[in-house]
Amino acid sequence: MKFIIAVIKPFKLDEVREALGALGIQGITVTEVRGHGRQRGHTEFYRGAEYTVSFVPKVKLELAVDEHMADKVIEAIQTTGQTGQIGDGKIFVLPLEQAVRIRTGESGTAAL
Repeated sequence: MKFIIAVIKPFKLDEVREALGALGIQGITVTEVRGHGRQRGHTEFYRGAEYTVSFVPKVKLELAVDEHMADKVIEAIQTTGQTGQIGDGKIFVLPLEQAVRIRTGESGTAAL
C-alpha cells in the first residue's frame, strides 16, 4: 500500500477529485493549508496599499491506495492539478505498512 500526499491549488480540487473518482478512489482527506515553495509568496494591493502575502493558500490531499493503483493516482493528480505556473504543488508518496478499518476491523487493502 502507498500513502499519497498532494499539495495543490485550491481551485483545482474539484477537477482532481473527479479524476480520482473516475479511477475508483473512494477515500480522500482534504485539508486547507498555507505555505510557500519557490515562489516565496507574492505582493498584492488592497485599497492602494501594497502588502506581501508570505504564505499562499493551498489544499492538501491525503489518500491511501493499493500499490498497483499508485502510479495511476499520481498521474491523475499531476495532469488535473497542473496549471503550468509556479506554485502548482507537490506530490509525496510514502510506503504504508498497515491500514485498519475501525468499524469492521478489516486490515490491509481490504480496509481501503
